[in-house]
Amino acid sequence: MQVMKWSVIALAVAAGTTQMAVASSQSESKGIVEDSSFNIFNRALYHNRDYKNIADSRTSEEFGLGIRLLLESGFTQGTVGVGFDAHSLSSIKLDTGRGRAGLGQFSQDSDGRAEDTQTEVGGAIKFRVSDTVLKHGNQFVGSPVLSTDDSRILPEVATGTLITSNEIEGLELTAGRFTAISRQAPTGRDGRELTEANIVGASYSFTDNFSGAIHASDVEDHFKKQYANLNYNLPLAEDQGLNFDFNFYRTNDDGRKLSGEVDNKIWSLAAAYNLGAHTFTLAHQRSSGDTAYAYGVDGGGTIWLANSVQISDFDREDEQSWQVRYDLNMATYGVPGLSFMTRYIYGTNIETGLGEEGKEHEFNFETKYVIQEGAAKDLSFRIRNAIYRANSAQNAHYDTPDMNDFRLIVEYPLSVL
Repeated sequence: MQVMKWSVIALAVAAGTTQMAVASSQSESKGIVEDSSFNIFNRALYHNRDYKNIADSRTSEEFGLGIRLLLESGFTQGTVGVGFDAHSLSSIKLDTGRGRAGLGQFSQDSDGRAEDTQTEVGGAIKFRVSDTVLKHGNQFVGSPVLSTDDSRILPEVATGTLITSNEIEGLELTAGRFTAISRQAPTGRDGRELTEANIVGASYSFTDNFSGAIHASDVEDHFKKQYANLNYNLPLAEDQGLNFDFNFYRTNDDGRKLSGEVDNKIWSLAAAYNLGAHTFTLAHQRSSGDTAYAYGVDGGGTIWLANSVQISDFDREDEQSWQVRYDLNMATYGVPGLSFMTRYIYGTNIETGLGEEGKEHEFNFETKYVIQEGAAKDLSFRIRNAIYRANSAQNAHYDTPDMNDFRLIVEYPLSVL
C-alpha cells in the first residue's frame, strides 16, 4: 500500500495545527521529569503441556521468572514536547531441562537446553504536538493488524514508528511502519523475520455505548490485511446489560508470498449477557476462502477474534465454531479480587484435503485472585487450564496433537514513580 508510506512528522504537525482551541495533553505537560513513571512488573509462569496422541508422547514443562523495568518519561513543555521510553526485559529459568523445553519462554542452546538467563533492552524517542504522539524505536503495540504478544513471561517488542492522534473527541487515528518484531524468548531484535509492515487505523465512539474501528496493514512480501470491528452495549436494567462484539479480517498474500498462499476471510460475533456477578457469552466464528487465517510475522497477538483461546484459534480453512462461556465475579459475594471463567469451543467443517472434515474442541477453565490491600496489594495468582482434542483428520493435516495445558501465573506490579 503506497498510501501508507507517509511522512509521520508532517502528519503530526498537520494534526496539531488543526486542533480546536481547547486544552490538549501537550499544553498541560508538567515536564519530562515531572510526568515520568517507572514501573517494575514481575511475572512467574509455570507451564506444563501434556501431549496425548503423537509417536513420542511427552510432557513439556517450563518454569521461569520475567522481570520488566519500564521507564516512561513525560514530555518537555512547549508546542512540541519531546520525551523517551526505555525498558529492560529479563528472564530467569527456574526449572526446565533438556527434552522438556519448547513452550516459548526461553531460547534453547545447541543441546536443546533452555538458557538460564536472557536480557533485552530497548527504548524509543517520542514527540507530542497537542494530542498527537509520534514514537520511534522499540515499543509494545496493540493494533488489530499488528499486535505484540504477551502470553509468556516476557512480551514481544516491535521496532518502528507509530503515530497516534486523539485530536477529535472519540476519534483515534493510528499509522505506523515497523521493520522488526522480537519473539517472547529473547533471541534477537527480529525473531519473527519481519520485512516491513505498514499499518493504518481509525476507531470512533459514536455514542457512549456504540463504537467501531477499521484497520489495514501491508506486510511486505507476506500479505495484506483489513480489519473491522463494531461493539455495542445495551443497558437493560440495574446490573443487567447486553454486549455485542463483531470482528472481521480479510487477508490475501502479497509479493514473494513468504507466508505461503493466503486467501482468507474470517469473522466472529459474540453476545454477552451480564447479570450482576454473572456473565453468559455465546459466540460464533466462521472462516472462508482457500486457506486458513494467517498471522504471526505481524505479531503473535494479531488475532482479535472471539474464538481465539488458550490453545486453538479456530481459524482453519472453512472452519465454523461455536463458543459458550460463563464468568463469575466474586466481589458481589463478598470476595473482591476473586473471579472464575469457563468456556467450551467446538469447531467443525475444517478443510483437511484428506477426504474427511476436521473437527476440534477445547475446554478452558481459569481462576484468578488479586490481593486488594496491604503490602502485597495487586499481587495476583492465576490458574489457566485447557483440554484440547481433535479428530484424526485435523491432527494429521494441521499437525495439532491432542493436549492438556496447565499454567500457573503469579504477577506483581510495582510502581516506583
